[in-house]
Amino acid sequence: MEIKILIFEFSLDKSMKATSSQLRGFFATKFNEYVLLHQHKLGGFVYRYPLIQYKIINNIPTVIGINEGMDVLVEIFNEYDTLHLGGESYRIIEKHVKSDTYEIGISDSLCTYTFLTPWIALNQENFSKYQDFTSRNEKNELLEKVLIGNILSFSKTLEYTVSGKLICEMSVKPKNVHLKRVSLMAFSGSFQVNYKLPEIIGLGKSVSRGYGVIMSGEIKRGL
Repeated sequence: MEIKILIFEFSLDKSMKATSSQLRGFFATKFNEYVLLHQHKLGGFVYRYPLIQYKIINNIPTVIGINEGMDVLVEIFNEYDTLHLGGESYRIIEKHVKSDTYEIGISDSLCTYTFLTPWIALNQENFSKYQDFTSRNEKNELLEKVLIGNILSFSKTLEYTVSGKLICEMSVKPKNVHLKRVSLMAFSGSFQVNYKLPEIIGLGKSVSRGYGVIMSGEIKRGL
């Protein structure tokens, strides 16, 4: 199955000190009428894989739109020329736009991916299980099941039916991150799975805030 992804990268008038969460907050506040920008509507949070995601990659503010998320980003393209982030204003010198079509779905072989940003894998229940396990194999098996669940969630939102069994192998290590002033366990490293995924999308929790960003291949630096 093919999906479309639009990537915006912003060149700014000064070095940026903001976070992905602040980037998300700017768009969510300024364009509140677009549910895909913030995943909220009357009645609460929209529980599905985010089709618009905000990331800081190599200190470059980046926004991606998947399928109908692309349409929203195109619609608001000319509606802002400054980013207001964390009490600072950054004038946009240039908006770099890239779009491409990606093949997703079950693969005949294992594909290798690396997390460019920490993967927040565990909810409260799974965290307790993870802590209770004493062997590395048990912990890895749990994380592999969680990642397969992440991929199934991604597939469901994109209306792709996973017709075969997903096989996953992980090589990750825990690290602490802070989200909304709360310390959480996340993971860095790489994984292999028999599923084609597009680069720069996120997996796991808080994907829209820039966590769990993946890149094809194994990257050893910074892990």
